[in-house]
Amino acid sequence: MENINWKDLSFGYIKTDYNVRAYYKDGKWSELEVTESEYLNIHIAATALHYGQEAFEGMKAYRGKDNKIRLFRWKENAKRMMNSARGIIMAEVPEELFRDAVFKAVKMNEKYVPPYDSGAALYIRPLLIGSGPEVGVRPSREYTFLVFVTPVGPYFKGGVKPVSMMICRDVDRAAPLGTGVYKVGGNYAASLRAIVRARDADYANAIFLDAKEKKYIDECGPANFFAIKDNTYITPKSDSILPSITNKSLVELAESMGMTVERRPVLYEELSEFDEVGACGTAAVISPIGKIFDPDTKKVFEYCKDGKPGKIQMKLYEMLTGIQKGDLPDTFGWITILD
Repeated sequence: MENINWKDLSFGYIKTDYNVRAYYKDGKWSELEVTESEYLNIHIAATALHYGQEAFEGMKAYRGKDNKIRLFRWKENAKRMMNSARGIIMAEVPEELFRDAVFKAVKMNEKYVPPYDSGAALYIRPLLIGSGPEVGVRPSREYTFLVFVTPVGPYFKGGVKPVSMMICRDVDRAAPLGTGVYKVGGNYAASLRAIVRARDADYANAIFLDAKEKKYIDECGPANFFAIKDNTYITPKSDSILPSITNKSLVELAESMGMTVERRPVLYEELSEFDEVGACGTAAVISPIGKIFDPDTKKVFEYCKDGKPGKIQMKLYEMLTGIQKGDLPDTFGWITILD
């Protein structure tokens, strides 16, 4: 293990010692296999390479002040991966196998879980791919499930700061009856044109409108959108949005604070009415949005006019990260402490 400067980690990949794998063949899953290799030996006709049979999850493990390692809502990730597998006709990873693989990968790489006061975490990436050969368009008969981990720094260096985003109308991340509700690689590939264009124009990310009518807010790049107005937490309801575990947790926290929660279609015109807006996901937890630019109408929607994140979203951020790190009591039953 190299001497890692924990406080200077980026949100990127660093090799750890081991990853964990299982293989589905002849209708059943194998026992877990541990390897030091960072590479897969994959058939050139594997369905993951040709027909997009691939699903993944993103999770984090945190070291608390008590030096114990905590996992956040891993069962929700297991359920979502099973749903993604059903969505693109792959063998489902049973919850028990998912748990064993994740726990083993974290424990075997325990020395890479960053210290409590570093601001960093151990990122966990479960991955499921169609690994069997097929030339015709059909589901694979063989699958590979693996879990690797890597230490990552905080998404925001120097604290949570408002970002600017850009509306995108000429790229659709997912169709209403497509794969938007599944965490599959194709959705991210479809979003890249818009995201790269936004970043080239010095925006943090692209905001997608609904594919059918271009009237409603869908997602913020790879994250869910939310807004605050009159003590109400508002987030889009759509058949093409990935159900974010972070968003689900923020909803429960908002309700516990006495806020009203509305999960409903969010009209583009409402952007001018919100008190606070943000994006949420595993990587950043919350990305406060300070400005949204619409290149087609030239409209600019501004928030965080004092340069600071909104007070309610920061309260939600502090509550969620406090629970994740063990600084606040877990009254929701979200945390699993690894033995």
